[in-house]
Amino acid sequence: MHPTLSVGVVCDYAEEEWPSMDLAAELLHAGLRDHAPGYAPALLRPRMPRVFRRLAGGRTGLNADRLLARHLAYPRWLRRHGAMDLYHVADHSYAQLVHALPAERTVVTCHDLDAFRSVLDPTAQPRPTWFRAMTGRVLSGLRAAAHVVCDSDAVHAELLSYGVLPPERVSTVPLPAHPDFAAAPDAAADAEAARLLGPVEGRVELLHVGSTIARKRIPLLLRAFAELTPVVPGARLVRVGGALPPEQRRIAAEHGVADRIVELPFLDRKTLAAVYRRAALVVYPSEREGFGLPLVEAMACGAPILAADLTVFREVAGDAARYPARDDADGWAEAMADEIDRLASPENRQTARDGVLRRAERFTLSTYASGIVDVYARVLAES
Repeated sequence: MHPTLSVGVVCDYAEEEWPSMDLAAELLHAGLRDHAPGYAPALLRPRMPRVFRRLAGGRTGLNADRLLARHLAYPRWLRRHGAMDLYHVADHSYAQLVHALPAERTVVTCHDLDAFRSVLDPTAQPRPTWFRAMTGRVLSGLRAAAHVVCDSDAVHAELLSYGVLPPERVSTVPLPAHPDFAAAPDAAADAEAARLLGPVEGRVELLHVGSTIARKRIPLLLRAFAELTPVVPGARLVRVGGALPPEQRRIAAEHGVADRIVELPFLDRKTLAAVYRRAALVVYPSEREGFGLPLVEAMACGAPILAADLTVFREVAGDAARYPARDDADGWAEAMADEIDRLASPENRQTARDGVLRRAERFTLSTYASGIVDVYARVLAES
């Protein structure tokens, strides 16, 4: 019998409240725990020191504490932590921690290159010298890792195009949907979704899940939704991921759709799955993504998808999603109306559901764990 190998899953600080990165770490831990019997994963996550928050408070204090914690406190904590056979940094923006770990036995997951653009392409994303120096330290940690796992071939190719790492030290292992995301009804979760959103009858719910940062293109979605409402009277937009910022609220008000938007915070997984299941259409207009985990979650729940025509989205969703022919508000409004009309047919709705569920079978926790274990085997063989 082979010995069980310990794996330290290095997580983001919980105080950063970054749900997608917290989920990435949780998926890694769950996949190894449940589908890799030769490995014993442990979540590594210290508490963020409260230094500047005590003095300044607010966002300024939090950001100052983040810098102190990421670059000084966390590395110090890791050096004191008990030895593991392997380490896996679940978020590439924490790759500076590789310098505090045995790099030859450390893997990093790179979800996208946004964190490094000020160094990799300083003309396109100019930043102050101190910021680029800090980012360079994070990038040097990524370069020092024994292996880097990308969520998608698109990010994999971009990473290689910048010469960050040699090809033999980079692999693609797509993220899975958590098992809580499923097409089967869940009475308690469905009831909670109904409590939050009311009855679905008479409504056509378009769903967007994620943050409101610029690359998500929420203003485009709001304008397209405003054009849709005259032709789909029962349409409303459900946003999961927090409230719209003031500028986006202004756009919604100017276009007369503020009262047709329901804003929900980040939800527990089972409730979110119920929200996916009741959606008439999941919409994802991002201009840039490293993967698109909401697409995988939506497919696991049997929800139809309309996504921006990005290489990475076609890699993830393939023919299971539809892509607007024109990438502007008019094009999105027309595509949403066409999809809603097409899916009004029970036969078409069932065909769409069958297609997304077949595609979702590529993104299971067991498949993900198998890909990660293959990476670990290579690292151990070379260390």
